[in-house]
Formats: sequence, structure tokens, C-alpha cells
Amino acid sequence: MDRLKLHSEYITLQQFLKIQNIISSGGEAKYYLAEHKVYVNQELETRRGRKLYPKDIVCVDGKEYEME
Repeated sequence: MDRLKLHSEYITLQQFLKIQNIISSGGEAKYYLAEHKVYVNQELETRRGRKLYPKDIVCVDGKEYEME
């Protein structure tokens, strides 16, 4: 499991996808989430504005990331 250190209280799912180079721009997040299964804490997530806090776990394409 990879870890991502947060430098603020939270980041959005859209920001996370951009930081991890899964999408190249924020505008792609809506389309990416519509066509791919992304889980936050084992729940399917479709909201690009979902806030991610420390200890949250995001699963994208079978790879897990933990927020720190």
C-alpha cells in the first residue's frame, strides 16, 4: 500500500487523482469516476469533491493508497 502525506487538513478525490498522475487535469475527474471504480474506505465513490482525510484508504485500479 502506498502512502500519501497530506500537507493540509484534507484533499479532494480530484486532487488525489491528479497528484497520483491518474488524470492529467481536474476536468477529467468527472469522466474518470464515471468509467472507473474508485473506492474510498471500501465504498464506491463517484464524487470528485469527496474530502480525503488522514487514515482514509483509496483504491484505484486495484492499487491502495493511505492518506497520512
